[in-house]
Amino acid sequence: EEDDFIRIEGHNGDDKNKYVLLMDPLDGSSNIDVNVSVGTIFSIYQRVTPIGTPVQMEDFLQPGNKQVAAGYIIYGTSTMLVYTTGHGVNGFTLNPALGSWYLSHPNMEYPENGRIYSINEGNYVHFPQGVKDYIKYCQEEKDDRPYTSRYIGSMVSDIHRNMIKGGIFMYPQFSKAPRGKLRLLYECNPIAFITEQAGGKASDGFQRILDIVPNELHQRSPFFCGSKKMVEKAEDFMRKSAERTDYQSFSFSSK
Repeated sequence: EEDDFIRIEGHNGDDKNKYVLLMDPLDGSSNIDVNVSVGTIFSIYQRVTPIGTPVQMEDFLQPGNKQVAAGYIIYGTSTMLVYTTGHGVNGFTLNPALGSWYLSHPNMEYPENGRIYSINEGNYVHFPQGVKDYIKYCQEEKDDRPYTSRYIGSMVSDIHRNMIKGGIFMYPQFSKAPRGKLRLLYECNPIAFITEQAGGKASDGFQRILDIVPNELHQRSPFFCGSKKMVEKAEDFMRKSAERTDYQSFSFSSK
């Protein structure tokens, strides 16, 4: 990742660009050598500084609810672009023979509920109690449970599957990463925008991801994302645990 943003200027040195782009060029890069699906995530904002002046950090440090577009590309058995401009979500599949994109998945929507939970359970002992309680809930043999555990290790792949089939993706804070591990601006925000536009929900376990005001380019955040009812249930467990323990060891702040 770049430590700072890259400024692109016109031929005469003027900066007349109206938008800024944030992106994770290769999500799930550790999976490349084992031929597992990986992806690209991107987010677009309008500038807040005057057009014609140099782009500033404040153009990038905007809450996710200011995004004008976001999307991801998933490189799997086919190459798909999933994209939103704030008016629903559409999926396009690449025809490599013609170099053309086809609208293969119009008006994509999360099922309101699901039966898949996606989390790296290898970190279970380090998770906050609320996450442990929710995992136990998912594994209970009761009503329509247990749910199925599916975790690829490439967020785009897990999110894409869960959006189609119904499920929740979780990357919580834990003892080794008390502020979370995913990057707010170019991982959480674009996926959260897509998720909400598809009828799902995205939070840090306590608050809406898109309402968090960032103060640094590479700020991290816990991330709970997916079918609305599943995310709400996970948030319930987080709140109940926080009420019992004050949540001091794993509290998240946008400061």
